[in-house]
Amino acid sequence: MDKEKIIKPLLLLATIVLFSSIMIKTFSRSETLAEYAAKNSLDSETETAQTAEKYSDKPSPEQEQAISHNISQDSLAQNDTKQDNITQKNATQDNNAQKNPTQDNKTQNNITQNDNTQNSAAQDNSAQNQTAPEHMKPDKDSASSPTNQKSEDNDMTANPNRVTYKNGFYYEPLSEEMVKRITGISYPVTESEKDNTIAEAINIVNSASDIQISYDDLCYMSVLHYNFHGVERTGELICNKAIAQDLVEIFYELYQNEYQIEQIRLIDEYSGDDALSMQDNNTSCFNYRVVDGTSSLSKHALGLAIDINPFFNPYVVFQPDGSTYISPKGSETYADRTKSFAYKIDENDLCYKLFKEHGFTWGGHWNSCKDYQHFQKTPQ
Repeated sequence: MDKEKIIKPLLLLATIVLFSSIMIKTFSRSETLAEYAAKNSLDSETETAQTAEKYSDKPSPEQEQAISHNISQDSLAQNDTKQDNITQKNATQDNNAQKNPTQDNKTQNNITQNDNTQNSAAQDNSAQNQTAPEHMKPDKDSASSPTNQKSEDNDMTANPNRVTYKNGFYYEPLSEEMVKRITGISYPVTESEKDNTIAEAINIVNSASDIQISYDDLCYMSVLHYNFHGVERTGELICNKAIAQDLVEIFYELYQNEYQIEQIRLIDEYSGDDALSMQDNNTSCFNYRVVDGTSSLSKHALGLAIDINPFFNPYVVFQPDGSTYISPKGSETYADRTKSFAYKIDENDLCYKLFKEHGFTWGGHWNSCKDYQHFQKTPQ
């Protein structure tokens, strides 16, 4: 009995020890909290590094090699394209040089002329750079330029008798189309022929003997100039062939110095109305008409006179009663030549100097009247 009491507790104790040993061995294979935390921390850092590498802007060595290869290929392609463009451009320039052998001469002349006239041009054109009065309208064709217009210089149907002074500056005998265009407007038509004109005849004479100039005495002229907006434009004139060379040389010098002339159009675009042409500040030459306010034939009727920027350089007549007649209307303020304003022609103006050098007389020097816009020449 006493042995059983002793054995039972010992068996129970042994069972507990055995169970405890088994449990200890089982749990000894599991991670501790510290180990678990350390492992999770390491995994998190590894995952973060991998994510950063995935989204990093820096390419991998393999990517860098691929990119470098692509860049090299693109560079070669671009260089090939540039070389092709350069070759094509040079070929085009060579073709243009063959087609326009006078272009190099023009460029050289431009450089020489600009060097020689730079100082005088700055002084002569100081007034030209002032702001135009409010009455002046916007440029009618400022959106276009001579380069966008059909070039008559390169027209294969050009008049064979054309005289080209410089590229863009030439004169030639009147074509049949031009004769039809001006007949009955700036050039008179006889009473018997007035119904044969392409436009309604407004310039009519009794007989052909009343007309003191023939079509053969006149020529058509095309020049380049800068308008009041500083835009290069093409102007056209009809003048007496006796002064054609003078005019083309003068307008070329004005163009070289960027002297501003608002517009140069045939008077026929104003139906031969000199007053309308002056009010529009149009520069013009030939118009078979009498002197304003008289019955005497004007030098314009012979194509020997030209009016430059007429609105700013009006025609002024001093009447016997002390009054003053000024034309065109609206230009009265510019009759006072003591004032300083843009586009004024005086003895210091480049336009005046060039016309004087070519033997023209200036209406601003007349006594009974002053025609500040007007230059004329009597051929020898």
